[in-house]
Amino acid sequence: MGKKKIFLFVIFVVAVVLRFYRIDSIPPSLTWDEAAWGYNAYSLGMDGRDEFGRFLPIDYLESFGDYKPPLYAYLTVLPVKLFGLNEFAVRFPSALFGSLTVLVTYFLVKEIFFRQKEDKKEKMDKKTDTILNYTPLVTTGLLAISPWHINLSRAAFEANIASLFIITGIWLFLYSLRTKSWLLVVSSISFVLSLYTFNTARIVVPLLGTILMAAFFKKLWNMKQIVVTAGIVVVIMSIPVVRFMLTPQAQLRYQEVNIFSDLSIVKDANTSMQTDYNILHDKGYCPECDPVSQKEIPFWSRIIHNRRYRYAIEFIRHYVHHFRPSFLFIQGDGNPKFSTQDVGQFYLWSAPFLILGLLYLIREKRGFWWFVPLWLLIGIIPAATARETPHALRIETTLPTWQILTAYGVLTALLFIKQHIRSAFLKKSAYSILTLVLALNVLYYLHGYYVFYPKEYSEHWQYGYKEAITYAQSEYENYDAIVVTTELGRPYIYALFYTRFSPIKFRSTAQIEREVYGFVHVNQFDKFYFTNDTHTTARKFKHPLVIDVPNNVPDKVPVIKTFNLLSGEPALVSYTYTLL
Repeated sequence: MGKKKIFLFVIFVVAVVLRFYRIDSIPPSLTWDEAAWGYNAYSLGMDGRDEFGRFLPIDYLESFGDYKPPLYAYLTVLPVKLFGLNEFAVRFPSALFGSLTVLVTYFLVKEIFFRQKEDKKEKMDKKTDTILNYTPLVTTGLLAISPWHINLSRAAFEANIASLFIITGIWLFLYSLRTKSWLLVVSSISFVLSLYTFNTARIVVPLLGTILMAAFFKKLWNMKQIVVTAGIVVVIMSIPVVRFMLTPQAQLRYQEVNIFSDLSIVKDANTSMQTDYNILHDKGYCPECDPVSQKEIPFWSRIIHNRRYRYAIEFIRHYVHHFRPSFLFIQGDGNPKFSTQDVGQFYLWSAPFLILGLLYLIREKRGFWWFVPLWLLIGIIPAATARETPHALRIETTLPTWQILTAYGVLTALLFIKQHIRSAFLKKSAYSILTLVLALNVLYYLHGYYVFYPKEYSEHWQYGYKEAITYAQSEYENYDAIVVTTELGRPYIYALFYTRFSPIKFRSTAQIEREVYGFVHVNQFDKFYFTNDTHTTARKFKHPLVIDVPNNVPDKVPVIKTFNLLSGEPALVSYTYTLL
């Protein structure tokens, strides 16, 4: 037990180092969502209002019209107070909670495979006993060095916070059933907090909670008072988020990203039914024919091309995308924010062990084994309803189920080698090969992420805004307007963030435009103007400073300063019309 504690401590230290090392510069810059988290935390810490003036919002942050769950901003208030409004402070909660997730995972897995008294009386073969004893530690180690979890822990991704709340909730739920039943209330609080952190949790947590309550109904019945108390806590804490989910704003956000609002599927279904009708009536292909009524279409055509059936097929297709080998083991998520693009969400060597672990887990059926694959399958459901798949961020709630299965497979393989290979030389060779493959794979990822990744993908992290805004601030008194292009997306939040502009002054002077679809645009505050048409806006002033993309610089206008990506390519430039 003492050795396990030492190993757990070492694993935790490794997790902390991998998640905190140079988080202010790797990833190379803040995304606009990260800058929004930071500035909203700065604003909340100043007068308790978000950037647009809502007092202590607990249902959502309007932000760019994304209507974000607000908890990440509140968790960032103290880091911003302590470290200032900067990259480190904004990413601190994610790195901290990511590190704690690694630690809590150990206790969760112990609880999943905890052997009750009746289980301990059962005679187990040495192999199974060893696997159950070491699966928690190996799972924790795998999560600590996971490319997927490291990537998402080093930036301000609210999904990373939700994962800790979900894992803690499940751990405390299982733990409360065998000792300290009052922890069920704490488990419920943890589950509800995840709903205020990430949208995916609002689907995953109710499903997981329903399964847990159904599976352990008898035990819960014997602790009715605690269950009722936990239920009351859940209902009261959930009221704000449930009320918001019923609002038009929440519906707009959902319709923006889900496959069920894709009208092309309905059009394709109608076209197919029209074609069947035309063929049946010897009209052949007739695009100019008037649409026929549903009654005239053959019943078999209405069944085959039913839009509900097509949406179901589309859902299944998007669901299966998350099991693609290229996504899991080779390239990872196609978005460079979630993957280095040359290492999968998992290391390549883990593929056979993941499959082996799943098969062996199903075969042995130890502990609450059934919950692991169910958790994984449920965690993918919300992401499968979205148009962009596979999506590493939206299925982070499935962690650490993948690592549990892989750990089971690794231990099974190691014990097979120990028990079935008699030659000491062959044993050492097998262990050495496995260790070498693992080490090379991990080192390849770490070297690529910390050395090459920032240079190769700085563009995807909106690199250049910090340098450009800092320069504009240094030249603030020399110009009567600062015109910034919106071509790279949402520059106003960077201007607020890097100038540490007073939230109170921003609310009173900003020109804000709200679209009918919910999107929010800040067109101007103080001397800053944000527009796609920089030339027209700049010509309204006698001496404007323009920050634009290189392709937009007018002929014969010299560039004052260039703001390059880490690759050396220009991202933004500055110029002024007074030089004409």
